[in-house]
Amino acid sequence: MAATTRTVGIGMDYSPSSKAAARWAVDHLLKAGDRVVLVHVLSKGADASHKELWKNTGSPLIPLPEFMEMNVQARYGVNPDKEVLEILQAAAKTQKVEVLAKIYWGDAREKLCEAVDDLKVDTFVLGCRGLGPLKRALLGSVSNYVVNNATCPVTVVRGA
Repeated sequence: MAATTRTVGIGMDYSPSSKAAARWAVDHLLKAGDRVVLVHVLSKGADASHKELWKNTGSPLIPLPEFMEMNVQARYGVNPDKEVLEILQAAAKTQKVEVLAKIYWGDAREKLCEAVDDLKVDTFVLGCRGLGPLKRALLGSVSNYVVNNATCPVTVVRGA
């Protein structure tokens, strides 16, 4: 029986908790042949030249080597963390996984759940800022929303 390729989504905003989620996925979840999609969600007000074209579907899937180029990052209005990209680049080489990036614009909670469906994600990993009960009630918790609304298993990793 042939092994099936899994698609692993990682919610990424380059905060300490999302960096911890990426590290956790590389160390504990990924296996050879997996497809990893870094899912970025920029606010509706974020300036991006292609935002109107892809506001409903998000950007095209961007291979990691292309995403690491400065002009591509600038084109989409993303400012990635070099450390995260290096961790994923190493995983692509050593663990033989395919790493892609995709950018959405809008509410992070809704767009992360949409990404799970659009990308046919088998499992999703994201960080948790660790808000207290009052802030969580006022601001809402992205991770809590995704855990309760995504159509796949979700792992929440607490930041360092």
